[in-house]
Amino acid sequence: MAFGNDYRTTGAPGWGRAATTDAAALDAGLRAYMLRVYNWMASGLLVTAIVSYVIANTSLSELFFNVVRTPRGLATQPTMLGLVAMFAPLAFVLVLSFGVNRMSKTSVQALFWVFCATMGASMANIFVVYVGASVASTFAVTAGMFAAVSLYGYTTKTDLTKMGSFMMMGLIGIIIAGVVNMFIGSGPLALAISIIGVIVFVGLTAYDTQRIKADYIEYAYAEGTDGAAKRSVFDALGLYLNFINLFQLMLQFMGVRRD
Repeated sequence: MAFGNDYRTTGAPGWGRAATTDAAALDAGLRAYMLRVYNWMASGLLVTAIVSYVIANTSLSELFFNVVRTPRGLATQPTMLGLVAMFAPLAFVLVLSFGVNRMSKTSVQALFWVFCATMGASMANIFVVYVGASVASTFAVTAGMFAAVSLYGYTTKTDLTKMGSFMMMGLIGIIIAGVVNMFIGSGPLALAISIIGVIVFVGLTAYDTQRIKADYIEYAYAEGTDGAAKRSVFDALGLYLNFINLFQLMLQFMGVRRD
């Protein structure tokens, strides 16, 4: 769907003022909605970062992973609880995806916070494996890249639907390749997965931003306050996942491992 003035009604002079007022109200509502989505996303990232940092720098880390030395530097091996933390976010995503319409606004919001905290536990090893300065610089680069691409998705008139479908196919491909590489341990394949992964999540960020905008325009007058509130959390979750995956992939290139 191309975004321009398609939702602004024009016609006889008697209708012009009402149409302009409706369009202005829709634009204002869209900006407020997108700000709410980005605020949820940013808050979720903050919770994830705090939980990751606390676990990595306290004795809680022993519950989630063991630190080992490899020729490449420090690495971690997940404990049983660590494995649960790694796969638990997938369960949260599935619950939100299929149950968001049946859940209350409070339940959706609470589940989002728990999801972000669990994701933080699963990523705590980052602060052990990588030098803190490289984690911070990678986060800053990822944030800048994400902001630029999301802005493009919001402002472009180009329909990104086909690109989104193509990127989803790419995502499935890198997941399969990643599982295979867990068994064969190929360095070149890991590098290829990281490069393709960055391209995929950059594309998905632009596509999801445009989709969120289109959904708001379509449903702005069809859903109540609670419905919009729940949808803003779910939309934030999609952008959050794009950012987290992009950040982890960028660490493969920019992260400096501890000795």
